Parts: sequence; C-alpha cells; structure tokens
Amino acid sequence: MAIALSLETLPTAATELLATIFTADELRMSTKAEVEHKILSMVTKLATEHGLTLKGAEQKTLLAELLAAAQETIGQIGDHDPIAKTSKDKQDNKKALFDAKNRIQNMLMEHIDPAAAAELPRPELAEQVGEVVGELLVQEKINLNLKEQRDLVSLLLDDMLGLGPLEPLLADESISDIMVNGPTQVYVEQHGKLTLTDVTFRNNQHLMNVAQRIVTAVGRRVDETSPICDARLLDGSRVNVIAPPLAIDGASISIRKFKKDKITLDKMLEFKSISPPLGKLLKIAGACRLNILISGGTGSGKTTMLNALSRMVDKGERVVTIEDAAELQLQQPHVVRLETRPPNLEGQGEITMRDLVKNALRMRPDRIILGEIRGGEAIDMLQAMNTGHDGSMGTLHANRPREALTRLENMVNMAGLHLPPKAIREQIASSLDLIVQVQRMRDGGRRTTHVTEVVGMEGDVITTQDLFKYEFTGEDESGRLIGDFVSTGVRPHFLTKAAYFGLERALMEAMNG
Repeated sequence: MAIALSLETLPTAATELLATIFTADELRMSTKAEVEHKILSMVTKLATEHGLTLKGAEQKTLLAELLAAAQETIGQIGDHDPIAKTSKDKQDNKKALFDAKNRIQNMLMEHIDPAAAAELPRPELAEQVGEVVGELLVQEKINLNLKEQRDLVSLLLDDMLGLGPLEPLLADESISDIMVNGPTQVYVEQHGKLTLTDVTFRNNQHLMNVAQRIVTAVGRRVDETSPICDARLLDGSRVNVIAPPLAIDGASISIRKFKKDKITLDKMLEFKSISPPLGKLLKIAGACRLNILISGGTGSGKTTMLNALSRMVDKGERVVTIEDAAELQLQQPHVVRLETRPPNLEGQGEITMRDLVKNALRMRPDRIILGEIRGGEAIDMLQAMNTGHDGSMGTLHANRPREALTRLENMVNMAGLHLPPKAIREQIASSLDLIVQVQRMRDGGRRTTHVTEVVGMEGDVITTQDLFKYEFTGEDESGRLIGDFVSTGVRPHFLTKAAYFGLERALMEAMNG
C-alpha cells in the first residue's frame, strides 16, 4: 500500500523520482525549459495522485529545488559551461597569490643565485626562499597569512625548478592526462572524464618557457622554426608540444602521465577491462611468442596493454624497444631502449623509426617492440616478425581489427617499395598472429573489445577469426557500462604453437570460459 504524501514530504518523494525520468546524457542533451516541463509534469501527477494542490509560489519554489537537485545528483543540464569548481573566495585568494608572486619574483632573483639554487635539495631551498620572501613581503607591505606564504613559496619554486603551474597537476596521481590549450585553458582527464581546471599561465611567454624547459631536458627544441616536438618528462610521462604559429591561441602541451603503479593483466581484471578467460588467453598469447598488434583509438590504453602483455616475456630474452618518445615500462632485466631523433637546425641528423628497426635487427634481439607503428617502418617490422623474431609486438591507431589490417597495408606502401597488394597481404598474414582491439568507452573505462586471430589468406583477402568479443548489454545506476566478454568458441589457429609450449589445455580452458 502506497504511503500518503503531504506538502512537507512531497519534495523528498519528487527528488527520489528524478533518477527515474532522467539520465546524465538526457540532461546534457536537454534545454532547461524541457527539463522544467518534465519535472513539472512529474510533480503535478504526483500531487494529483495524493490529492494535493500546489499554489503558484509553492510550485515555483519546488521546481527550483528539483532543478538544483537534478544537476547535483545526476548531471549538468544542456551544453553550457560547467559551474566553476572554485568559490569566489578561492578565486580571490588565488588572484592575491599570483599578484604577490608577480610583484616579488624579480626581486627574489636579485637575492639568490639561480645556478646555486638549482643544486640545492628542494626542502633546503624552500627554507632559504621562505626567509627571503618573508622579508620582501614586509618590504612591499603585502599581507599574507602563513598558509598563503607557504603556497607562494611553492609557486616560486615550481617556476624556478619545475614546470610552473603544471606541478600540482603532475603530482596528482588521479590525473592521467594534462592538456594545455594556450595560457588560460588547462584541461585534465580524471577517471576517464575531461575536466576544466583553474590552472593558468601568466601569458604566452610563460607557457613557452615551460614548454622549452620540458623539451630541452631531453635534448630537443621547440620554436618557430621547429614548432612540433615529442618529448618526455623525467618520470617517463609522454609530452607533445605544438607552438605558434601552428598553435593559434598559444602553445599547446599534451602530457600523458606515467603511471607509477604498473598495470598488469591481473589489475585489468579488477578494473573489468578484461574477463578472467580473456586474461588467460592474453597471457598464453604472450608466453607462446605470438606476434601481436594492439589496435585502438587515442587514449584507449594501447600502451598500457602493451606493457601488460610484455610481462609475459621470459626474463632470459633480449628485448629491443623502439619509440618516438620512450614511455614503455618493461619489467625484464635485458631491455635495450631506442628512441628516434628529429633533424637539427640544418635539417640533418634525423634518425627515423625505420632506421632504428633496421639497426635493431643487427643487435641480436629475441623480440622487437614498437611503441607505435606510423609509417614505412611497418614493412621492416613485418620482416622482423617473419625472420625469427617471434613474440614481437607493436601498437597502431585503428577502430576495428579489420581496419588495423588495412592501415598496416597502407603503411607498408608508405615505405615506397611499390609492392603488389597481394604480396603485402601475404606478408601481413604470414607475420602477424593476433590483433588485440582496445577501446575507451563513453563511461571513461577502457575495455578489450576484440581479440582477433590472423589465420591466413583466401585469394587476395586476409582471413581472420574472432576469439573474444565484448558485447554491451546496458549500464548500471552509476552510469558504468555493463557487458560480457564472450568467447566465440572457435578452435584457435595457434593451438599447435600452444601445444609446443605445453599450454594447449590451458588455451582450450580459456576458450571454453
């Protein structure tokens, strides 16, 4: 029997019903007027069912309460700018800090030796800078409390030693990506979702100084003559910088942060990125020295999957990794890491991925791992896979396994060898064993959507078979997608290879779920 509502309990009952008439996506796609209309219909129906009459003022107050509750508990209405995270007090406090920093920064530099300061440990330097800052604040009649003074010293040290305003974002382990779009707009990715931060740079020059500091640390440069650069931070985080005149609104910096905790296939199970049978299949594929291509879109977790699969490499094997900007985190003791080099100011001295793959073949590798296949190095990689370097791996940008094969074929053509299409496909079919397709879903989670085996050739077509597929079934109350990793039940083509390594039974158990 339903409990009768009164005018006092109606707001609570109506708030509880909001989640039944809206999802976060529905709110985002609606206008405020549409949401108000739906809420008003729901409230009117609820009041009528319980014999209640709402006056104009009561209705207006209740509608405002429910609108606020919908945005707080479900999501933002429409596609207008999200409400700023910080209160006005915090913004005023931050402005006061930056004003104080701008006023005393140059004076501070007159009191300390930058070269000597760079040699000191940060805590010791912070103590010395703190004393000077205290005197300067008194001298300039700037009133800051103790906490604000400590924050000011941190800001000054970040500018002197680190990457300025980016330092707090780099220290936050919940942030996986940092995207700087000019001096006044910095986004981060947290838990798979993009968020605008309140971090800003003083001006375009301040931003360029930080970009220069990043790239010069790894012997590269970024300026008007060379406006695009890939680099890495000391902790291994991957950085891409594109500077004016190519970046119209000021330099753009994209940082893919280095994960301190190593992601393994077992951890992927905890995140529900894979299922136990699928995880077992991937472990067997790595141990059986299959040649594996990991395919996916930007930010889908290709490098993470490559790192996880590389844990199956035997510790006695010699592994050569080749990347544009070194970011792989292999755990084996015998790893040689190679990195490409851009041309110098005269346009000389460039070392490409193709050069490094060719050289790697002379280094007696057991496996070659390519951070990302982008061009003509695809043919060298395929030949390496086909000439005794079983168990080699690489990543590639593509949305589906069949599309990955097409892209691979196109990249072989980029080498300029003018091979007939059938010859290229035969090379791919004989070299590649497995394609692992990863995808970032709309809930921010990364999942392995396909594990596809390359079987061989039929006429002019490469034949493949899916071993596992992810089938989406719905979403839970928190908006997280629900689905199943379904085994297709086919007999894997690499079963004989698994038998050679004594893993035939384990492979069939994985396929049978």
